[in-house]
Amino acid sequence: MAISTLQKLSSQIHRLPSLSPLSKSLTHRSSATASPSAKVADRIVHLFAIDPDGQKRPIIGLAGQTLLKALTNSGLIDPASHRLEEIDACSAECEVNIAQEWLDRLPPRSYEEEYVLKRNSRARVLNLHSRLGCQVVLTHDLEGMVVAVPEPRPWDTP
Repeated sequence: MAISTLQKLSSQIHRLPSLSPLSKSLTHRSSATASPSAKVADRIVHLFAIDPDGQKRPIIGLAGQTLLKALTNSGLIDPASHRLEEIDACSAECEVNIAQEWLDRLPPRSYEEEYVLKRNSRARVLNLHSRLGCQVVLTHDLEGMVVAVPEPRPWDTP
């Protein structure tokens, strides 16, 4: 019985229409670019982070990834302390300070990001170097960027 089922499936496969030349070329191109090691290697962005103890540590992130994700993967920000990467639910737990020479390479803060940073500042004054790590998207232009990760506040730790 199993042999007859296999023979039926085999005959059905041979009756399927073949791929058109266009779909064959698309399949070939997509499989040629799907090499994970080449893609990841091309997306690597090297950064430096100053940890709360003042030590400069190398950080590796990927272009298109948030700075928060890179800092979380390196162990500098506790993933449990930042629940969502959505600014609507943000409590500035991923606030970092960007070195002066890198500020011009970042897109300006959105109104929402400024609001969150001011709201969570003790003096309600915006620090010009402060950014939310969840709102900074890494690009190759940020290769070598230096960020300072402040010590977590007691209410930010789970």
